[in-house]
Amino acid sequence: MINSTLCYLERGDQYLMLHRVKKKNDMNHDKWIGVGGKFEEGESPEDCVLRETFEETGLTLTDYRYRGLVTFVSDQYPTEYMHLFTATGWTGESHPCDEGELAWIKKAELLSLPLWEGDKIFLRLLDTARPFFSLKLKYEGEKLVLAVLDGKEDVL
Repeated sequence: MINSTLCYLERGDQYLMLHRVKKKNDMNHDKWIGVGGKFEEGESPEDCVLRETFEETGLTLTDYRYRGLVTFVSDQYPTEYMHLFTATGWTGESHPCDEGELAWIKKAELLSLPLWEGDKIFLRLLDTARPFFSLKLKYEGEKLVLAVLDGKEDVL
């Protein structure tokens, strides 16, 4: 099992997105995602999101919210528990990311980008007033075959 974080930095009607184009053998190659990564030993979700955001962007989060837990089940990869955050405050100067290209993308344009199908579900959930959610996404290859929101199936 893998524990990871993903954070969407929010600036008005835009999210800071990472176009994953630089790493070899990247399961997210050519996809657009938020910033984040895998937990290190002893880290909490908050520790991990702060460290990963700083490493990938050079920015230190000052105002962020834990929004949900996304469980990824796949026939190709180990089960992953992704702790999902949004952020509206940070300090510092951004720098280039060694995993891809960072860009501010309008929320209204996100669904037209190459995204995982399940990401489209949780991106829509982030635009609601929902305080916290649990989302289970099951993939066969790159095909999303099941989505369960807060224990209720068929949210596709």
